[in-house]
Amino acid sequence: MTLSAHDERLLKALAVAIVDRPRATLKELAEAAGVSKATLHRFCGTRDNLVEMLMSYGERVLNQVISDCELQTTEPLIALRRLIHEHLTHREILVFLMFQYRPDSLDPAVDGRWQPYSDALDAFFLRGQQAGVLRIDITAAVFTELFLALIYGMVDAERRGRAASSSSAGMLEGMFLDGAAITR
Repeated sequence: MTLSAHDERLLKALAVAIVDRPRATLKELAEAAGVSKATLHRFCGTRDNLVEMLMSYGERVLNQVISDCELQTTEPLIALRRLIHEHLTHREILVFLMFQYRPDSLDPAVDGRWQPYSDALDAFFLRGQQAGVLRIDITAAVFTELFLALIYGMVDAERRGRAASSSSAGMLEGMFLDGAAITR
């Protein structure tokens, strides 16, 4: 399903609205997103449909991030910078995905939609290790978990006013690489 730029803007606004007002009615979500209740009803029908639309949009966004960063062909440190930047470009959907997270969210038996994204990150970090850029005493899977914790944590800190978005990319890169780079 291809979304128009308008639909993407609406989904991002709704993602933020649902996080900021988790118990809001469709009418209240519509107002927070700057559309009428009728427009929102035509767009998604029900709140459950809206949540599923946002989850599917989040899946597409994250898979597009992986594709755009060319993780298997770009020099690892350059790819890591792109990966950070591309994730931060989609802050709104990351906040929503974090809000929807449950302990079993990443369990392939429960919801396999996130497995290709997770696998791509694991493969990228393994490639960084094989290239001698990243430490080998930490598994690629743990690198993925640490990376995601830093990205999602920073986006949440920005949302709550505890971090400035203008400095997030540099901070994330520094925090991740200072603990992950091989000391020379």
